[in-house]
Amino acid sequence: MTAPNKPSADSSVRNYAVVTLAYWADTLADGAIRMLVLFYFYQLGFGAFQVASLFLFYEFFGVVTNLCGGYLATRFGLKSTLFMGLGTQLVALSMLALMPPGLLTVTYVMASQALSGIAKDLTKMSSKSAVKLVAGEGEGRLYRWVALLTGSKNALKGVGFFAGSLLLSMVGFQMSVWIIASLVGMALVVAAVMLRGGLGEANRKTRFHHLFSRNRSVNLLSIARMFLFGARDVWFVVALPVFLSSVLGWKFWQAGGFMALWVIGYGAVQAAAPVILRGKADPSGGTATKLAFLLALIPVGIAAALYGNLSPATVVICGLVLFGIVFALNSAVHSFLILAYTDRDKVALNVGIYYMGNACGRLAGTILSGWLYQIGIRSGETGGLIACLAASAVLLMLTFGISFALPKPQPVRASASG
Repeated sequence: MTAPNKPSADSSVRNYAVVTLAYWADTLADGAIRMLVLFYFYQLGFGAFQVASLFLFYEFFGVVTNLCGGYLATRFGLKSTLFMGLGTQLVALSMLALMPPGLLTVTYVMASQALSGIAKDLTKMSSKSAVKLVAGEGEGRLYRWVALLTGSKNALKGVGFFAGSLLLSMVGFQMSVWIIASLVGMALVVAAVMLRGGLGEANRKTRFHHLFSRNRSVNLLSIARMFLFGARDVWFVVALPVFLSSVLGWKFWQAGGFMALWVIGYGAVQAAAPVILRGKADPSGGTATKLAFLLALIPVGIAAALYGNLSPATVVICGLVLFGIVFALNSAVHSFLILAYTDRDKVALNVGIYYMGNACGRLAGTILSGWLYQIGIRSGETGGLIACLAASAVLLMLTFGISFALPKPQPVRASASG
């Protein structure tokens, strides 16, 4: 059997640009709707744990989507799952935009967020997998392209955080949702018109049991990824914005703007990771191990400073900047390793497994963030955030331990078709 035909250089760059633009639009929408829902319901008087519960289905169906998404992409092609992701996001946003404000119940919003979680992870899995197919085999090219895609995505998510917070303050909840939906709709039309080829060959012989990877490196990295993102979200997703608003007294647009700047900076560091982590060779499991240990020290330091009654605003802002830099580098290394560990014909399946771990971590982190914060504030206004930071440090030490077993990537070979 012969290897699959590789795309030309021109079509590869074109497809990379189109996929990136589609991913950007969905990411911007995802960040904006997250802040809209969080602050809108907090404004209505919901507690931290109640707000976290609104995203329960979002994260849970992200786990399911990443498990099944790789299977769907392998059977029907990445182009199909990319369009499915954008289309599902439109449905989710339309549910919120068309519903009268008085009927926006918790259950209804959770259902909409479930579709939004499916959409986001279908789009992400398709975009990240497509990079493996269009980057080619030039030295360092895969590392640079995946770092650029991942970093730019997170920068746009930060813009979405700010946009959602600002729109809520200016035009209200539902008009904001309509504006976001129009952006996703335009991205879907542009991708449908400009994308060339199928982004990989569909393999109808793929069976459901193929979902579970036999690649030990992929499985270890997926578990490390789960703990890494749980460690971020356990204090960033619910606890931090509630802390900024309730303890520091920041307005919604100020809290959203600060989180936006953090995510934008985080994305910029990810995109620049190949330059920052200079070396003669691509990063390895050892790189991820060192970064995980360094990262674990930061929430410990923030918690200790808050416990010592230092200025909460100064401690949180400075600590979050340090955490963001090291976390971004660690995440960028993971994003390279998952593509380096897998062959072309299994890329969608293995990326799906990897992002299932990512989604499991976010799910656990989101639930713990609201629960620990609500319990912790009984001991004082900073106690909630301290409890979440302690949990973050524990999860990061687990990431560190698992990362020890990550191997150095082998040279990537194109697998034969069939």
